[in-house]
Amino acid sequence: MLIREFTEVDWAQVWPIVEDVITAGETFTYDPAWPAEVAYDVWVERPPGHTVVAEADGTVLGTAKMGTNRPGPGAHVATASFMVAAHARGRGVGRALTEYALAWARRRGYAAMQFNAVVESNVPAVELYRRLGFTVIGTVPEAFAHPSLGRVGLHVMHRPL
Repeated sequence: MLIREFTEVDWAQVWPIVEDVITAGETFTYDPAWPAEVAYDVWVERPPGHTVVAEADGTVLGTAKMGTNRPGPGAHVATASFMVAAHARGRGVGRALTEYALAWARRRGYAAMQFNAVVESNVPAVELYRRLGFTVIGTVPEAFAHPSLGRVGLHVMHRPL
């Protein structure tokens, strides 16, 4: 698996992943009614942010975006988001993308990485992030309307770099 910078031609393979994840409504606070153009503007980071894809044999397996969590006095903390194609889940794609984002943030001198809205029922992601050194520093109760579980919490997760 190769993780590389996103290019415009990748959107043809990235959009179906993004569309699948947001229409499932289980892990992201994105509007499932967004057309591809809106999702593109939200997902693809402009510099100094960074968007990547994980691919194998020319097939995009997942994607990540990373950048500064907040401007100004908060600019020393990075953030990132990850989406993995349904057929590639459980194969280490999410871990590889998360490790890539952590290394990217370290190289740029960030002091920490923070995830602002990890759906608490997304157990595979929560467990992965914990294995990679993140802790839940707070949970906003009932902040996410899960399609089958009802309202569940959103974790704020953090780790120093």
